[in-house]
Amino acid sequence: MEGKEAISSGAASQVDLYQDAVREFGTSLERLARAYESDPEKRRDLSQEIHFQLWRSFQIYDGRCSVRTWVYPVAHHVAASHVLRERKIFSKLVSLEELETLPDKHHGQSAADQRENLSRLSVLIQQLKPLDRQVIISYLEDLDAVSIGEITGLSPGNVAMRVHRIKNILARRFHQGGPHAE
Repeated sequence: MEGKEAISSGAASQVDLYQDAVREFGTSLERLARAYESDPEKRRDLSQEIHFQLWRSFQIYDGRCSVRTWVYPVAHHVAASHVLRERKIFSKLVSLEELETLPDKHHGQSAADQRENLSRLSVLIQQLKPLDRQVIISYLEDLDAVSIGEITGLSPGNVAMRVHRIKNILARRFHQGGPHAE
């Protein structure tokens, strides 16, 4: 009987951890899914997979790191795996250097409102390879270089350098007027 009670209390703890994490980071997780997947149907699937894997991961959460430090790597790993699966179907990912040199089909057009600007930025971010995407999305979620390094396995110095390069490239491409979300 003691074994059953221990299992039950462990399951409740897993559920509590998951619910607390969703309350605190749910909006960020939805933004993360939106940044990784532009198709609404696939985004819903990705979001469900993120939530499922996050819930599942709390079975082994031991509290040695903050919940925030636990949530983001799980979510980014699921999203990056999703991108890699999709990449096999559609090979559209480019490196930072390639993004910088891509021809801009929509040069000269400007965004009419903030929503259009966010859509354009999202399209640019979606073109990045998963590691660069993970770095910039984490940065946009206000994580510092040390936290991003814990998530990605990069040194804080490397994270800072990547953030700087990505921001410059995204800003330049954004101000050139492309790409526009359809």
